[in-house]
Amino acid sequence: MSDDPIRIGILGAARIAPMALVRPAREVRGVAVTTVAARDPQRAQAFATKHGIPRVLPSYEALVNDPEIDAVYNPLPNSLHCEWTIRALEAGKHVLCEKPIASNAAEAERMATAARQAARVLVEAFHWRYHPLAARMKAIIDAGEVGTVRHIEAHFCIPLLLPGDIRYRLDLAGGATMDTGCYAISILRFLAGAEPQVIHAEARLSSPGVDRSMVADFAFADGRTGRITCALLSPVLIRASARVHGDRGELFVINPVVPHFYHRLTLRNDVGRRTERLRGDATYTHQLRAFADAVRSGTWVPTNPDDAIANMRVIDAVYTKAGLPLRGLIKT
Repeated sequence: MSDDPIRIGILGAARIAPMALVRPAREVRGVAVTTVAARDPQRAQAFATKHGIPRVLPSYEALVNDPEIDAVYNPLPNSLHCEWTIRALEAGKHVLCEKPIASNAAEAERMATAARQAARVLVEAFHWRYHPLAARMKAIIDAGEVGTVRHIEAHFCIPLLLPGDIRYRLDLAGGATMDTGCYAISILRFLAGAEPQVIHAEARLSSPGVDRSMVADFAFADGRTGRITCALLSPVLIRASARVHGDRGELFVINPVVPHFYHRLTLRNDVGRRTERLRGDATYTHQLRAFADAVRSGTWVPTNPDDAIANMRVIDAVYTKAGLPLRGLIKT
């Protein structure tokens, strides 16, 4: 590509878009958010005016086919990730797609194939992976500071007191495991450096088929165990943490999900106890910078299609073990 800015269009006037893309784009050189489209043109115009986006297009289709756009940010409901990401890729656009990348693993595989055939970048927006805290957690484990790892836990629970929210809608591929659980599963897989088998999963439902909370237990091939706890209707204000138990000690991290707001890493082992905090930009700024580098230079990104497929396979397995149908395969 030339040195001109990467022109990004947003599919939908989503609440996450200002924090996840619009504001980071002001800090990342060579990136410009130029266009937005929404189902409601008036809402798109209001969004564009509020956030200084110069162009509004009348439809998603117009946006993905616009020759003046190089890349698309897809924060649509989960059930629309696959369709509109593939349309954008086939139109020659690079795509940054919100998590979870799809409704199920089969959709994620279709999206990966489309990206490969179009020779375009597809990144799942697990922004936490791009903050220095993620690398630091893994470095401590890999250095043996907790000894041989025995058990890994990840928790992400929030009190979403909006029963009509899209995250509670089965037809839009909602549910706690899809929304907060996908983070916990991603953290578990990353810290383990391996893919888990689901041993047990138990859900509490907000409506038929829709989990408001999920607890799942895992086993790894080398004998390690894991657990994730996630919730959209949590009795506590918020719980976001990761814990790694080893035969020499324990690593505990508060808020690995959005560490730029606040986080604390605590290591206790046979040497002693220490606490660390890692400086860095907002996770979304790190992520956008990595996405831009991948578009311009083909730089490897950790949340690539292969990783996205692997994460969706675990999500699917959790739902299956909990006795719930896979998202995207349910007729409502």
